[in-house]
Amino acid sequence: MATTRRWHPTACILCECNCGLEVELGGEGGRHLVLVRGDKRHPSSKGYACEKAHRLDHYQNGRDRLTTPLRRRADGRMEAIDWDTAIREVAERLAGVRDRHGGESIFYYGGGGQGNHLPGAYSTGTRRALGSRWRSSALAQEKTGEFWVTDRMFGVPAMRADFEHCDVALFLGKNPWHSHSIPHARVTLKQIAADPARTLIVVDPRRTETAELADIHLQVRPGTDASLLAALLAILVEGDRLDHAFLAARTVGLEPVLGALRAVPVATHCARAGVDEALVRRTAEVLGKARALATFEDLGVQMNRDSTLVSYLHKLLIALTGSIGREGTAFVPTVLSPIASGASARRSPVAGAPIISGLVPCNVIAEEILTDHPARYRAMLVEAANPAHSLADSKRFREALRALDTLVVIDVAMSETARLAHYVLPAASQFEKAEATFFNFDFPENYFHLRPRLLPPPAGVLPEAEIHARLALALGAITEEDLTTLHAAAAAGPRAYAEAVLGNVIGDPRLQHQAPALLYRTMPLPPEVREGAIVFALALRAATQNPASLARAGFGGSPFEAAQALFGALLEKPWGVVFAVDTWDEVLVRIGTADGKIHLALPDLLEELGSLPTSAAAADPAFPYVLSAGERRSFTANTIIRDPSWRTRDAGGALRMSAPDAARLGVRNGDRVRLSTRRDSVVVGVEVSETMQPGHLSLPNGLGLVYPVDGVEGRTGIAPNELTAGEDRDRFVGTPWHKSVPARVEPA
Repeated sequence: MATTRRWHPTACILCECNCGLEVELGGEGGRHLVLVRGDKRHPSSKGYACEKAHRLDHYQNGRDRLTTPLRRRADGRMEAIDWDTAIREVAERLAGVRDRHGGESIFYYGGGGQGNHLPGAYSTGTRRALGSRWRSSALAQEKTGEFWVTDRMFGVPAMRADFEHCDVALFLGKNPWHSHSIPHARVTLKQIAADPARTLIVVDPRRTETAELADIHLQVRPGTDASLLAALLAILVEGDRLDHAFLAARTVGLEPVLGALRAVPVATHCARAGVDEALVRRTAEVLGKARALATFEDLGVQMNRDSTLVSYLHKLLIALTGSIGREGTAFVPTVLSPIASGASARRSPVAGAPIISGLVPCNVIAEEILTDHPARYRAMLVEAANPAHSLADSKRFREALRALDTLVVIDVAMSETARLAHYVLPAASQFEKAEATFFNFDFPENYFHLRPRLLPPPAGVLPEAEIHARLALALGAITEEDLTTLHAAAAAGPRAYAEAVLGNVIGDPRLQHQAPALLYRTMPLPPEVREGAIVFALALRAATQNPASLARAGFGGSPFEAAQALFGALLEKPWGVVFAVDTWDEVLVRIGTADGKIHLALPDLLEELGSLPTSAAAADPAFPYVLSAGERRSFTANTIIRDPSWRTRDAGGALRMSAPDAARLGVRNGDRVRLSTRRDSVVVGVEVSETMQPGHLSLPNGLGLVYPVDGVEGRTGIAPNELTAGEDRDRFVGTPWHKSVPARVEPA
């Protein structure tokens, strides 16, 4: 007799799309994800999922899973301790650093990403209790230049574009076939490529999977994207392919921009970029004639030379062609919780680095520690992140971590960062706690997905919300009396509870920053969604700030009524809910500059444009190649999946190079070569690839992790950041040049 399968709704955690999934549990203890499929009920992905999602059991059941708190002994070894001891000692040790050196000496790194978002909310209370001011995350490696430019020009931190309805799609340094970031990416790419009335344009030094589909592939020389974009914009100005009506109505500062672009030497910039001028001119014609232009910039340009200038030129392209506020163009979505903000007046205490979206640039963190400056960081709390592996110049970063008075790591597995910690606190996996999707940028209908846990955490493991609640109690930031008051209010009903939260928590300066932990501990929720308590507060804020958008989605009434209805819907529909419905005529109203206009002229970046080199830089004879350190491939996913056996192809992470380079070196597929940069030298296998242009090399991301195989710890592949340098970074916002590393290759 056939058995009925039981499918549980959840989401993929391997990229920002967080596509909706259905999972069947089984195996030993019923704790394995034995079958995975796309969830057709999900409002955005609608059943779509790429091949990576089917390997998620390798994440859930990794062999380096942490199952007990750990403490470093005086002899350097780690020992298991109980939770009461761990919480007490961590609180005492961090409070001691605060009392001796000030809370600003305690640095926070991580707190979310790729679907693990709620820890960032719960960590706020711990940071406030300690007086911790400085923080960073992976966003500061990638997106802060774009945030900074978009905020200055448009008064918003982030925009996205409507690729489903555009007639011209432009991807800058992005391969959505693997990096996704748009709904059902591969389906959308194929639809654009198959439609003769639409044009797909890709700017990338590699002939990627997306470039293979493209009508136009601008195979730029690595690190010269700014020259290519400058030439494209100059040709648009030269041919008067601008939306003058839009520019007159919606922008200021046009003349300085036109003057700067008229001065761009098109031919020399095309030559520097390594792209035929005729092809650049053809591309500019397509862009200028587009009915609806949708664009996307990503890590290929954002972790590369001139990255902030590239973001500026990209946003100028959007503005000059009027490609915003119409179907198929750029939009500003309604979000339940913003993931970014603009610049602040603050600078980091030692390096004086700019703080964008509240984040210290990752490439200066080691400098902020390895100094005798009195304001240096002396302790770090690292959560759901692995900076010892993911940040530039790993060797120096490990030195910085070892120099700290205290390093506390909250994580699922024994990461490279955890191996250096004084305390390691084991966290629930993303399938053992309630989680939510915050990288939701759909339009006109946007969604939010609060997903219940699939499994309870194993013995000895706690969700981050519980860890932070215990730390808040140990630090004296909240008391048992505070909890008792709210429990009593909760017993009296939703209205009494809401009034108690507003009056006793939000209205009390002592407790307002502890709201996440207090909601988590006292809101009457089933255990499967308990960590989602903070989402009610986010829903209330969204209902206050965007009432019309929520009302169109069916969540009207007072802000409290709308938030209550939305939160109830999220609990009732664990596959996701459309929470906001926008209209295109609202987009331009959301321009957040003081005068409501798009500010085209940014003097510092126009000056940078004018100083761009007009010829290719001479290669250093000692390092004649350009290495892209961290390419996304079919079987890479940052370091979320640590178990190397999930890769059925390219298990070791080969160094890709062009056929002419391989012939010159006398190497073939599978041969070993020595790859050297100014930081380190490694031996790696070769893949000769027609996707690479001569002089360009690439290594995949997500490899080089220590992982136990057959009871013995080993390392598979190369950790890319053993080869990168902290000083190689954008001069405006400090983002790294991981995609443009001078390198040398020799037969091993």
